Amino acid sequence: MIDPLTAFAAVKGAISAGKQIHSMSKELAGFFDACDGAKKAHEKKKSSIFASSNEEAMDTWLKKQQAIDAEAQLRELIVNTRGFSAYQDLLKIRRDLAVQRKEAEKQARKEAEELRENTETAVIIGFVCLLVVGLAVAVLRYKGFL
Repeated sequence: MIDPLTAFAAVKGAISAGKQIHSMSKELAGFFDACDGAKKAHEKKKSSIFASSNEEAMDTWLKKQQAIDAEAQLRELIVNTRGFSAYQDLLKIRRDLAVQRKEAEKQARKEAEELRENTETAVIIGFVCLLVVGLAVAVLRYKGFL
């Protein structure tokens, strides 16, 4: 995972170079993914029963704080260069993408569950068919037809 500060530097450089926000989707997505990842990593380590190391907890906390600071700097940069409405548009796009990702993950989990269920059903049907054929062969041999 990319560091939030590195991702912020890429976004800041693109904005300083005069790129429009709508043309920076890759940079912004990388930045927000890095920030979200840092926050989630801290929450995961904080709630883990194995996270007894103060150094590890401090590391994730520092990365979380860096992500928060970088988001604040991005807000200031966008508001100062493009205006508050551009930042609001960015937040709306971010929320929409988060909803789309959650829906896609939910759909992928649903499809995986359906595939697992279909596979289990096919295996059971195959086993029952083999059992029936085996039983039929045994009966035919017993009766002397084979």
